[in-house]
Amino acid sequence: MPDRLGEHDEAAIDTDRWRGAGDRIETLLDASSAGGVVARERAEQLVREVSDLYGAGLARILELVDPGARERLVADDLIASLLLVHGLHPHDVDTRVRAALDSVRPYLGSHGGDVELLDVHDGVVRLELSGSCRTCPSSSVTLELAVEDAVRAAAPEIESIEVAAAQAESTDSLISADSLFARVHADTHPVEAHGSWIVVPELAELGAGEVGGFVIGGQTVLACRVGDDLFVYRDHCPSCDHSLAGAALQRRVGFPVGDAVLRCPTCLAHYDAVHAGARVDGEGHLEPLPVLVRAGELSVAVPMEVAG
Repeated sequence: MPDRLGEHDEAAIDTDRWRGAGDRIETLLDASSAGGVVARERAEQLVREVSDLYGAGLARILELVDPGARERLVADDLIASLLLVHGLHPHDVDTRVRAALDSVRPYLGSHGGDVELLDVHDGVVRLELSGSCRTCPSSSVTLELAVEDAVRAAAPEIESIEVAAAQAESTDSLISADSLFARVHADTHPVEAHGSWIVVPELAELGAGEVGGFVIGGQTVLACRVGDDLFVYRDHCPSCDHSLAGAALQRRVGFPVGDAVLRCPTCLAHYDAVHAGARVDGEGHLEPLPVLVRAGELSVAVPMEVAG
């Protein structure tokens, strides 16, 4: 299966660079401590002065632009993060969390599931997970790398996330957040510890009904487009333990437009490409990987256990 993953484009590189700006600033401040307490205090004061200057500039920009332009600014991840730092974001935490959940809802829907916001109180976000997503073999990947990533990016001030099962499906109370979510801000290297979002702009090249092989983070995956939606799976057939290289999308006889199954070219097992890779002619399940648009870039979440 060919490796279609190329170099990240300039925009993606810039985005990654600015995401690490906070860490680089802290490193420089720590280095200034070598010059003594006074040097450290002066460095911190310099950072505050520059930060206040840019904060005042951002506030003035928000006053001058019309509501439509303001919403476009807020939709940009980098600008939104700066507005949050300066306390200028026009949306409250509840609105931002709801928007974050809307961004991952199409992915959850492909698993036959959904997520709803119950409430946000005292820094705790409570969510309700419903549908077959709860029992999907990649549910931990979905939760940790998709839902939490989106929520924490939109509302970095939250302290924890709790998930409750839908009452119609289970009598269980709250599922321990510690068992489902990685505490992103508690780890020194959270991305490396649990997985990585990798920008894959080449996915956009897939046409409707097309299947392609990619190497992402050292892991060979199979990607396909059904209508406007993209789906990514680990390149492994659980039925015969072989690669899915050569698989093609097919529509089952009598099923509506939008139905799409992947047939393993080795054992001919059929998997529902739209609904989390569930096998339609027997037992088994492909291993789906989250694919989302992050900071305007198509990205795939490759967890540590998958990438090895």
